[in-house]
Amino acid sequence: MFVSVFLWIFWLGFLLYFAYKLYRSLRIVSAQECIIVERLGKYSRTLHAGFHILIPFIDYDAYYHTLKEQAIDVPPQTCITKDNVKVEMDGILYLRVLDPQKASYGIEDYRFAVTQLVQTTMRAIIGTMDLDTTFETREVINSKILEVLDQAGEPWGVRVNRYEIVNIAPPKSVIEAMEKEKKAQISKKAQISLSEGDRDSRINRSLGIKEEAINKSEGEKQKRINEAEGQAAEIESIATATAKGIELLAASIKTKGGKEAVKLRIAQRFIKEVEKLGQDGTELVLPLNLSNFKSVMKSVLGSEDKKV
Repeated sequence: MFVSVFLWIFWLGFLLYFAYKLYRSLRIVSAQECIIVERLGKYSRTLHAGFHILIPFIDYDAYYHTLKEQAIDVPPQTCITKDNVKVEMDGILYLRVLDPQKASYGIEDYRFAVTQLVQTTMRAIIGTMDLDTTFETREVINSKILEVLDQAGEPWGVRVNRYEIVNIAPPKSVIEAMEKEKKAQISKKAQISLSEGDRDSRINRSLGIKEEAINKSEGEKQKRINEAEGQAAEIESIATATAKGIELLAASIKTKGGKEAVKLRIAQRFIKEVEKLGQDGTELVLPLNLSNFKSVMKSVLGSEDKKV
């Protein structure tokens, strides 16, 4: 009876195991995924999206891969720059499986391998750069790492699309020194800007004073020119009027009785001037004999007329 119970349990277990194998022989693969199938320990084929049937006890689904682009975080690591400064750097890389067969048999774990390669490459590149250069050339570092990963990833059936540095963290003492240097540079620029502003202000004020003096001198010059032109015009007008008066006088003299009228006018003018000699404090020496008025008038008028 014990043997019959044992056989019953054995056959029940065998049936359950056979049912499980039948179930495992039915495979539905989702989009952007694949399964590597081995037959009797050897690579058989790659199953892509769709429904597939495996031969129980012969075919075995050995590896599962996703064909989507994967983002892998690269852990922080300490790198030493060319000027012997320790910096902690981390990043993230994006890769995709192109050949599932190579990704299965070309390397044990392509994710771990790529991460380690990134870290070693980053340490090598940072060792050739100064600290300031590492902050300024992130794109150069990313491109160099990507170039190395492209060459190494081909035998593994993967392709690294891009790599990005996330953080570059120098020691606290270096950060404090950089902050002090930055403050000094800002202060220097501020002082230079203030001095340049003061210089420009002084130059502008001097230029303003210069232009003001020039404008004043030009105005004074124009004023004097205008006054001179006005005086010249006045003299010219007076001369013109005098000339016209003389011409009229000459014309009048030529008319009948003109000479007598001129002589009478001169005599009247002379008498009027003589009257001024009676003012106090006036001392004159005249070459005329005023006691003989008749002879004086003859001298003034230059006339032969005896009647005055």
